[in-house]
Amino acid sequence: MKVLKKATYFLAAILAIVLITALFVPKEYAMEREVEINKPNSEVFDYIKYVKNQDNFSAWAKLDPDTKKEYTGTDGEVGFISSWESDNKEVGKGAQEIVKIEEGKRVDFELRFIEPFKATDYAYFATESIDSITTTVKWGFDGEIAYPMNIMLLWMDMEEMLAPDLEEGLQNLKALLEKE
Repeated sequence: MKVLKKATYFLAAILAIVLITALFVPKEYAMEREVEINKPNSEVFDYIKYVKNQDNFSAWAKLDPDTKKEYTGTDGEVGFISSWESDNKEVGKGAQEIVKIEEGKRVDFELRFIEPFKATDYAYFATESIDSITTTVKWGFDGEIAYPMNIMLLWMDMEEMLAPDLEEGLQNLKALLEKE
């Protein structure tokens, strides 16, 4: 009985340490990547504001060509929703909604993941003219992991996990738009 009591105290102490540590671990994460594209801002923005075009350059869209997709609303306008469902666990199930458009400058999205995990994150594309024929495109992503699950951020590097996909997508976008 003493061994069981000591084991219970030990496990309770470990749990308390984890919960206390989680209080000091950030809950938010954010990243942004950018690329220069040799096209005028108007052409670049007019392409990236349409969610369906992400299928042509996003690293995530290329993971499963058989992903089932449904659309609600008018693409390129606030309120448009693109839903997806895949048997590939890296793709999973979720929806992306255009929540704000600043014409010629920025498109903001809400990402609602359902499987393999539930989460709501945010992403954006922002464009800026460097000159009349060159545009900088920024692709940003941010989210939050609620307490006490935020303790996982001590071992999971969200930047390391997601940034390469952002970079690949931006390089694909550059190649695609500069080819046209």
